[in-house]
Amino acid sequence: MRPTTLLELADKYGVRLPEALTDALTGGEPPRLRATDERGWFRFQRLYDAARSCLREPEDIRRLVREAAQEELRDGSGWLEIQVDPTSYAPRLGGLIPALEIILDAVDAAMRDTGIGMRVLVAANRVKHPLDARTLARLAVRYADRGVIGFGLSNDERRGMARDFDRAFAIAREGGLLSAPHGGELTGPASVRDCLDDLEADRIGHGVRAAEDPRLLRRLADRQVTCEVCPASNVALGVYEKPEDVPLRTLFEAGVPLALGADDPLLFGSRLAAQYEIARLHHGFTDAELAELARQSVRGSAAPQDVKAKLLAGVDEWLAAPVG
Repeated sequence: MRPTTLLELADKYGVRLPEALTDALTGGEPPRLRATDERGWFRFQRLYDAARSCLREPEDIRRLVREAAQEELRDGSGWLEIQVDPTSYAPRLGGLIPALEIILDAVDAAMRDTGIGMRVLVAANRVKHPLDARTLARLAVRYADRGVIGFGLSNDERRGMARDFDRAFAIAREGGLLSAPHGGELTGPASVRDCLDDLEADRIGHGVRAAEDPRLLRRLADRQVTCEVCPASNVALGVYEKPEDVPLRTLFEAGVPLALGADDPLLFGSRLAAQYEIARLHHGFTDAELAELARQSVRGSAAPQDVKAKLLAGVDEWLAAPVG
């Protein structure tokens, strides 16, 4: 969400945002976050939930999705996959099914308005009961022909074992959806292994802590499991102290496919292009290596083959273009 949008919606609905959030938004800097302990994660989640509580009507959802598409397009993206837990919005939008349909309709409208390709991953919440995840998995499969392409698992990976959600992910896989759980951010390599062993992950949200285990890196590379990495959020949440500490180079040189993304731009203060800037400035990625990062994100996506071909050709054109 754009900061200006959040402030406008909070004013519209009389929502009192946490002082740390309003100060950060009006001052132009992201809030100070550190989620490596339970208290820090609770503070991050509180800010996230406060922002989410300002989305109350279908038009708010349409605005959010449209503006997200516009921002991604501005940063050079041609394909956007957004992850959403519709249970967060169901109470205000008439239930789970109406909430997901409103989101999917908003995606269709944003594609028409901007020209960017968009799809949706439905995500379950680790801190809720695994039966809730199964309900969401069945819902996701039901809407696979309406733009849902994957099933995820979010929230604090220190809570809720991956194996508790194995049946939900089996339902999603049997329905043809990608398996894309979060793992390897706040906990170590073990959570990445759990995502592979228990949830048969095709992609992993974050996955950066796999860099601590060479055997796991080889496994990710051999299976070509894409890690969705956001260096800015890794630093903002205290997973790493400085941008140069994020193991981008280690993952890349091990052959692990990477898809750089913006995670939660509202709270972390940077969008897609900024992640590529971090790769260049703090990790010494050359133009050719940045182009390969972009290609990996395209290959790891659920975009149709003709869209992938067009996007890959665009990357090649960028790389071949004369400097200046």
